[in-house]
Amino acid sequence: MWGSGSAAALVGGSVATRISTAARNAAASAIAGLLDGGPAAGTIKVYTGAQPASANDAESGTLLATFVLSDPAFGAASSGVAALAGTPLSATGAANGTAGWFRAEDSTGANVLDGSVTATGGGGDLELSTTTISIGLTVELTSGTVTMPAS
Repeated sequence: MWGSGSAAALVGGSVATRISTAARNAAASAIAGLLDGGPAAGTIKVYTGAQPASANDAESGTLLATFVLSDPAFGAASSGVAALAGTPLSATGAANGTAGWFRAEDSTGANVLDGSVTATGGGGDLELSTTTISIGLTVELTSGTVTMPAS
Protein backbone atom coordinates (compact mmCIF):
# COMPACT_ATOMS: atom_id res chain seq x y z
CA MET A 1 0.00 0.00 0.00
CA TRP A 2 2.76 2.47 0.92
CA GLY A 3 5.29 1.22 -1.66
CA SER A 4 8.52 -0.53 -0.82
CA GLY A 5 10.55 2.63 -0.17
CA SER A 6 7.96 4.17 2.11
CA ALA A 7 7.44 1.02 4.14
CA ALA A 8 11.14 0.76 4.92
CA ALA A 9 11.28 4.43 5.91
CA LEU A 10 8.16 4.10 8.07
CA VAL A 11 9.60 1.14 9.96
CA GLY A 12 12.83 3.04 10.50
CA GLY A 13 10.95 6.05 11.81
CA SER A 14 12.55 8.55 9.44
CA VAL A 15 9.38 9.52 7.53
CA ALA A 16 6.42 11.25 9.17
CA THR A 17 3.01 10.21 7.89
CA ARG A 18 0.66 13.09 7.13
CA ILE A 19 -2.83 13.01 5.69
CA SER A 20 -4.68 15.62 3.67
CA THR A 21 -7.61 17.64 4.99
CA ALA A 22 -9.92 15.70 2.66
CA ALA A 23 -8.69 12.41 4.15
CA ARG A 24 -9.03 13.76 7.70
CA ASN A 25 -12.61 14.87 6.97
CA ALA A 26 -13.47 11.50 5.42
CA ALA A 27 -12.04 9.61 8.41
CA ALA A 28 -13.85 11.79 10.98
CA SER A 29 -17.10 11.52 9.00
CA ALA A 30 -16.75 7.73 8.74
CA ILE A 31 -16.33 7.32 12.49
CA ALA A 32 -19.18 9.74 13.21
CA GLY A 33 -21.31 7.84 10.67
CA LEU A 34 -20.84 4.61 12.62
CA LEU A 35 -22.65 6.22 15.56
CA ASP A 36 -25.66 6.72 13.29
CA GLY A 37 -25.77 2.99 12.54
CA GLY A 38 -28.91 1.09 13.35
CA PRO A 39 -32.54 2.16 13.29
CA ALA A 40 -32.37 4.94 15.93
CA ALA A 41 -30.04 7.40 17.65
CA GLY A 42 -26.77 6.29 19.22
CA THR A 43 -25.79 6.82 22.84
CA ILE A 44 -22.90 8.00 24.95
CA LYS A 45 -22.52 6.19 28.26
CA VAL A 46 -20.42 7.73 31.02
CA TYR A 47 -18.61 5.48 33.53
CA THR A 48 -16.47 5.80 36.64
CA GLY A 49 -12.84 4.67 36.75
CA ALA A 50 -10.23 4.09 34.10
CA GLN A 51 -10.98 3.68 30.42
CA PRO A 52 -10.45 0.11 29.12
CA ALA A 53 -7.33 -0.53 27.04
CA SER A 54 -9.44 -0.94 23.89
CA ALA A 55 -12.92 0.04 22.70
CA ASN A 56 -13.32 -3.70 22.02
CA ASP A 57 -12.94 -4.52 25.74
CA ALA A 58 -15.90 -4.84 28.09
CA GLU A 59 -17.04 -1.76 29.98
CA SER A 60 -15.49 -1.15 33.39
CA GLY A 61 -16.64 0.99 36.27
CA THR A 62 -20.14 2.07 37.19
CA LEU A 63 -22.53 3.42 34.56
CA LEU A 64 -23.32 6.98 35.70
CA ALA A 65 -25.40 8.42 32.86
CA THR A 66 -26.58 7.67 29.32
CA PHE A 67 -27.00 10.44 26.77
CA VAL A 68 -29.20 9.81 23.73
CA LEU A 69 -27.64 11.49 20.70
CA SER A 70 -29.26 13.42 17.91
CA ASP A 71 -29.82 11.42 14.74
CA PRO A 72 -27.56 12.17 12.89
CA ALA A 73 -25.15 12.56 15.82
CA PHE A 74 -22.53 14.81 14.19
CA GLY A 75 -22.31 17.63 11.70
CA ALA A 76 -20.11 17.53 8.60
CA ALA A 77 -16.39 17.33 9.33
CA SER A 78 -14.22 20.38 8.73
CA SER A 79 -10.42 20.40 9.11
CA GLY A 80 -10.66 16.83 10.40
CA VAL A 81 -13.16 17.66 13.16
CA ALA A 82 -16.81 16.53 13.34
CA ALA A 83 -18.69 18.28 16.17
CA LEU A 84 -21.42 16.61 18.20
CA ALA A 85 -24.84 17.91 17.13
CA GLY A 86 -27.61 19.06 19.45
CA THR A 87 -25.44 20.08 22.39
CA PRO A 88 -26.01 20.63 25.15
CA LEU A 89 -27.60 17.23 25.77
CA SER A 90 -29.06 16.31 29.16
CA ALA A 91 -29.21 13.03 31.05
CA THR A 92 -30.28 12.00 34.52
CA GLY A 93 -27.70 10.44 36.83
CA ALA A 94 -28.21 6.69 37.20
CA ALA A 95 -25.60 6.29 39.98
CA ASN A 96 -23.34 8.39 42.20
CA GLY A 97 -19.71 8.83 41.19
CA THR A 98 -17.04 10.74 39.33
CA ALA A 99 -16.97 10.45 35.54
CA GLY A 100 -13.76 8.92 34.26
CA TRP A 101 -14.45 7.87 30.68
CA PHE A 102 -17.19 7.36 28.09
CA ARG A 103 -18.23 4.85 25.47
CA ALA A 104 -20.14 5.88 22.34
CA GLU A 105 -22.40 3.22 20.76
CA ASP A 106 -24.72 3.02 17.79
CA SER A 107 -28.42 2.33 18.38
CA THR A 108 -27.83 -1.44 18.36
CA GLY A 109 -25.30 -1.17 21.22
CA ALA A 110 -22.22 -1.72 19.02
CA ASN A 111 -19.13 0.02 20.42
CA VAL A 112 -17.76 2.78 18.21
CA LEU A 113 -15.29 4.68 20.39
CA ASP A 114 -14.19 5.45 23.94
CA GLY A 115 -12.60 8.58 25.36
CA SER A 116 -11.76 10.76 28.30
CA VAL A 117 -14.26 12.90 30.24
CA THR A 118 -13.60 16.29 31.82
CA ALA A 119 -15.67 19.19 33.04
CA THR A 120 -16.43 21.95 30.52
CA GLY A 121 -13.19 23.65 29.46
CA GLY A 122 -11.04 20.76 30.71
CA GLY A 123 -10.06 19.56 27.24
CA GLY A 124 -11.42 16.03 27.47
CA ASP A 125 -12.69 14.11 24.48
CA LEU A 126 -16.12 14.67 26.02
CA GLU A 127 -16.97 17.64 28.22
CA LEU A 128 -19.71 17.58 30.85
CA SER A 129 -21.14 20.36 32.99
CA THR A 130 -19.67 18.47 35.97
CA THR A 131 -17.80 15.20 36.43
CA THR A 132 -19.54 14.62 39.78
CA ILE A 133 -22.75 12.78 38.93
CA SER A 134 -25.54 11.98 41.39
CA ILE A 135 -28.60 9.73 41.15
CA GLY A 136 -31.61 11.61 39.83
CA LEU A 137 -29.79 14.87 39.10
CA THR A 138 -29.36 16.31 35.60
CA VAL A 139 -25.95 16.43 33.97
CA GLU A 140 -25.25 18.18 30.66
CA LEU A 141 -22.98 17.06 27.86
CA THR A 142 -21.63 20.41 26.71
CA SER A 143 -19.42 19.39 23.78
CA GLY A 144 -17.77 16.52 21.97
CA THR A 145 -15.88 15.99 18.75
CA VAL A 146 -14.43 13.28 16.55
CA THR A 147 -11.01 14.63 15.56
CA MET A 148 -8.53 13.21 13.06
CA PRO A 149 -5.04 14.67 13.40
CA ALA A 150 -3.04 15.81 10.38
CA SER A 151 -0.04 13.70 11.35
